[in-house]
Amino acid sequence: MKDVYAALLLHSAGQPISEENVSKVLSAVGVKEDATKVKALVAALEGVNIEEAVKQAAFAPVAAAPAGEAKKEDKKDEVSEEKKEEEAAAGLAALFG
Repeated sequence: MKDVYAALLLHSAGQPISEENVSKVLSAVGVKEDATKVKALVAALEGVNIEEAVKQAAFAPVAAAPAGEAKKEDKKDEVSEEKKEEEAAAGLAALFG
């Protein structure tokens, strides 16, 4: 995760995200970097629009909140429909009682 933060720091500073630059950032803060992870990160970020990815990540939790609220409302609707069905069945039983 620290290597991702290093890449974001480089991006915000307008510096190219390269293995050398990520390693420099990590060593500057005293983190022993894993060369394999750094290489994989740089390869994965090639061609990625970081600005767009950050925007999408920023809006992801906001979009998820209304969906959770909708689930609560669906459960309430299900419970009220079950009660209505039970009441209707009880009413029919009284007719034939």
